[in-house]
Amino acid sequence: MIGLLSKTVLLPYFIILKIRHLCYDRGWIKSKKYCTPVICVGNITVGGTGKTPHTEMIIRHLGPSAGIAVLSRGYKRKSKGFRIVETSDTFSESGDEPLQIKQKFPQITVAVCKDRIEGVDRLLAMERKPDIILLDDAFQYRKIVPSHSILLIDSGRSIKGDNLLPIGRLRDLPCQIRRADSVVITKCSMAVEYENGIIDEAATGKVLQSERERWRKSLGLRKEQGLYFSSIVYKRPVAVFENEADNRYLYSRAAICFSAIANDRLFKNHIAAEYNLLDSIRFADHKSFSRSDMKLISGMSAKYPLAVVFTTEKDCKRLASCSFVDDEVKRRLFYIPVETEILIEKERKAFFDALK
Repeated sequence: MIGLLSKTVLLPYFIILKIRHLCYDRGWIKSKKYCTPVICVGNITVGGTGKTPHTEMIIRHLGPSAGIAVLSRGYKRKSKGFRIVETSDTFSESGDEPLQIKQKFPQITVAVCKDRIEGVDRLLAMERKPDIILLDDAFQYRKIVPSHSILLIDSGRSIKGDNLLPIGRLRDLPCQIRRADSVVITKCSMAVEYENGIIDEAATGKVLQSERERWRKSLGLRKEQGLYFSSIVYKRPVAVFENEADNRYLYSRAAICFSAIANDRLFKNHIAAEYNLLDSIRFADHKSFSRSDMKLISGMSAKYPLAVVFTTEKDCKRLASCSFVDDEVKRRLFYIPVETEILIEKERKAFFDALK
């Protein structure tokens, strides 16, 4: 039970959110709607729900030739205002997640701008304006009316009974789930280990049916709101420092890892399923690695000289421009790429058809 003091702390935040949403719902604060399709991808909680992998999934399925642009605020970047992300950028110029997307899909336009309206307007003013704009982490950004809104919820962290910040993990009122056109339950475990992208559709479908009913009831979804389930697929490890790496370490039975992501649970579970995970270090989400951080990592590495060292794909972007990574760590350091996929082919088709 939340004590009286905790409720007192939550009350101002609750009132502010309630008034804010009321003003937008009644039209007292105006929102802007665009003729160009604008797809919002976001969440309702703090912590990793997989926004970047789901944005990448949409890009893969729609195709880089679909005229897609991604707009992010570029969290923790040092640059200001509107910026077009280039593959040669550093994470401090564009943010780690926008840089990751741009380097994976160099054909598309990726931009960062704290003011989303300015960002969209600048994109649409370009000579080759986009046909579709993906807004990253914009579920709470009500100044823009999206043509389709996708809300991500971590399957391992139910929001039922959770509380608003700073007591709980909720960034917004649970009733705002009603604004989502599609709700995706992410990080489902039932397909994490499938091989070559093939799963038992019939068996998984039966599991999903009972899960669907449970989640619909728990979230209070309306009939017209789409409910989907997605899973993480881990790919073959890739060297962070390609020229210095020794791929023989991938055949070691032992591993250590470090990460600076919001939720490292599945990352560590995947490594532990493939290797004997001896040790790990977890840093704050989006952390810029300092010299002292690298000393911690080097110390862990020296303690286990035969172990391969793993980090996440997102952390790789911050490490690539880090000038004080130990040479021995470079030889053994690999990141694990991830992809996300909607479970069950017919539901996958329905999900992407809804975006058109």
